[in-house]
Amino acid sequence: MSLPRELVEKCRTKLISAKAELLNRVRESRNDLYNSEDAKGGDEGDQTLRALAESEFLSMHERLRKQLMEIESALGRIEKGLYGICEETEEPIEPERLLAIPWTRLSIEGAEIRESIGKKYAR
Repeated sequence: MSLPRELVEKCRTKLISAKAELLNRVRESRNDLYNSEDAKGGDEGDQTLRALAESEFLSMHERLRKQLMEIESALGRIEKGLYGICEETEEPIEPERLLAIPWTRLSIEGAEIRESIGKKYAR
């Protein structure tokens, strides 16, 4: 069973928009970090604050990079005609879920299965 074409197009538009927003956030945060007036010199406190800001930037950058990879993967699934199929149950993902999280790989049921498996093996 394939998804309605209009739903896929709506999700594609959301994915492209989310991708552009993420790339802008990365660019802005990088500019903020490296173009700040305190970027050079300062006492130990200034240097510590700068190191903390860099660490925060790197962890945020990693989260954004992972989300960007999910978005790219979803766009690839659209191109291959595999979009909207749960990786766990191989059933269609709920349209409401796709509209809310267009890069999701799992239906609600699939997410619950993964979570229960994760808890089982986390012990």
